[in-house]
Amino acid sequence: MKANECTVAGFKRSDLQTKGFKVHRISGGSYPPLQYGRRDYYKVVLGTGDMDICYGDQTIHINDTFLFFANPHIPYSVEHRSPGQSGYACLFTESFIDGRERTDSLLNSPIFRFEGVPVIPVNTEQAGFIGGLYERMITAYESDYGNKDEMLRSCIDLIIHEALRILPQNELKERNAATRITHLFMELLEKQFPIEDTANPLRLRTAQDFAESLAVHVNYLNRSVKEVTGKPISVHIAERIASEAKALLQHTNWSVADIAYSLGFEYPTYFNNYFKRVTGSTPNSFRKDKFKV
Repeated sequence: MKANECTVAGFKRSDLQTKGFKVHRISGGSYPPLQYGRRDYYKVVLGTGDMDICYGDQTIHINDTFLFFANPHIPYSVEHRSPGQSGYACLFTESFIDGRERTDSLLNSPIFRFEGVPVIPVNTEQAGFIGGLYERMITAYESDYGNKDEMLRSCIDLIIHEALRILPQNELKERNAATRITHLFMELLEKQFPIEDTANPLRLRTAQDFAESLAVHVNYLNRSVKEVTGKPISVHIAERIASEAKALLQHTNWSVADIAYSLGFEYPTYFNNYFKRVTGSTPNSFRKDKFKV
């Protein structure tokens, strides 16, 4: 379910493909809606406007100044509710963030993880500081400075650190042993999504499956995950499968049977019962409700 980015003012996809990075200003006019799906790059937006962002299975309404962090592993769409958007956007590929340490820090950052916080409100002072970083990136990007790529990476790091600083402190837990194994579990869970075809069904579906993949005892893994998140592994798996099922029901024309098989259910009846138990609605009822006018 990859989506093509619409061509908008200031954005040329060819720049991203050849250089691995693109930064541009957002100003005035009406922007077309972005189709729900994954992109093959990270995206960080400092913007002001009135819009709905569908990120994974959640819909976030925005009508203020904000930071938005899009992960290439998580599908999203943007629906503008009024014209006159303003701000900045930078897009970069994983290969542009060179070096394993920097790439891992991006993937493990609370703002880029599925269970993280993709939209962060910012005040005038914070927006001024971050906007200054974007202006520096634009100046560097348009220059012939020999080390501009490293300068651009440093600006991205500063924006991420500023976002982490703005986040409530309770979002940032110390990475003790339980937290580290929990992050590994959450990353392994998320790497299985989104489901893009029925030929590659969900592989890891139980706590034991994940424990074996992480080479730890299932009791230790479950205890760690519950200690850090407040929920056992079974609940995380159920919620993530349900959220993917909702996305597939809402954004694809796959049959319920195809969705069931892609999510690792042997029979559609098992999926129907599972989905109703977790969401309170049958798959067909959920799909019909979403398409009511």
